[in-house]
Amino acid sequence: MEITTLKLINFRNFEKLELNFSTQKNIIIGNNGIGKTNIVEAIFVLALTKSFRTNNDEVLINKNNNLFKVEANVKSSFVNNYKLIYQDGIKTVKINNKKINKYSDYISNINVVLFSLNDLKWIKDTPNTKRKLINLEISQFDNNYITYLNYYNKLLKQRNVYLKSINEFNVNLDYLDIIDKQLINYGIKIRDIRKKFVDDINKEITTIYNVLGGIGNLSLDYKTEYDMMSFDEIVKLIKKGIKKDIIFGSTQCGIHHDDFIFMINDIEMKEYGSEGQQKNSIIAFKLAEMEIFNKRNNEYPILVLDDLFSELDVGKIEKILKYIKPEIQTFITTTDLKKIKKAYLKNSKIFKLSKNGIKEEIYE
Repeated sequence: MEITTLKLINFRNFEKLELNFSTQKNIIIGNNGIGKTNIVEAIFVLALTKSFRTNNDEVLINKNNNLFKVEANVKSSFVNNYKLIYQDGIKTVKINNKKINKYSDYISNINVVLFSLNDLKWIKDTPNTKRKLINLEISQFDNNYITYLNYYNKLLKQRNVYLKSINEFNVNLDYLDIIDKQLINYGIKIRDIRKKFVDDINKEITTIYNVLGGIGNLSLDYKTEYDMMSFDEIVKLIKKGIKKDIIFGSTQCGIHHDDFIFMINDIEMKEYGSEGQQKNSIIAFKLAEMEIFNKRNNEYPILVLDDLFSELDVGKIEKILKYIKPEIQTFITTTDLKKIKKAYLKNSKIFKLSKNGIKEEIYE
């Protein structure tokens, strides 16, 4: 999969920008604050309809405007044109100028694997944050997953509203039973997709981690209250906890409590892994995703490495770049080309950002 052209209108600091990319290596260089990350952020927004840096779409609009537009031609089995327009609080997505009404029908068409320093949240942050991150990743593999999540969250909200309005003496168990069966049904679908994703990651991640210089067995542990329980077993579990649900006014059991934990030699990475091990783990995880995409779709997704090299030594950078296959279109943002060996830079397309604009050149 490759992005051939990218057009931006009123996106972040770019009033108007049009770029043509190399099918292999694209290196975006410039000082901090000049807009390097804004370019790869636009690619991510176009693919997943949301930013990896903010939940507020308004801040993506260039000042004194009421809209932004991101457009790209993307080559997979054939070339398609994708557009995302955000205007007056409304987001519209189009494929070949045809409006797509449901995001679930749009997301997964452009596959992007991104690494940024914020990805350490995968290890350090709360289960809620990690679930949001995993949802973004999985949505690119299976557009049904978004539909299941939306139904689950609507039912969960409906159930919690009802729980807040009752006590254990006036509860309508028949009403709860109807909601619970639907909630469990979608919860099982989500659990099974998450488990398949984690299982596939674990088939790849240790090998990659060791290639990058890590030592030991790395794995991603999926913690879910549903575990491998059957529908009937989950029904019993939910009914057993109904009094507690009423007391708290919320649903205390379900896949909305799932967690994803990086383990090294069966020890939790968050508690015992060094900063270097944690970074290696996330990089290995992202590269494992690349392999899963390739096995499922028979092509690699687009790879974005945003400011990855600012905190890595030259040896580590070399191992990462060596691992990336030539057929993977890669975008790298950096402040300094000196950290990247000349052998890798050969035939790369360089985009040099400055206050005067963008200069493009082929590194020979």
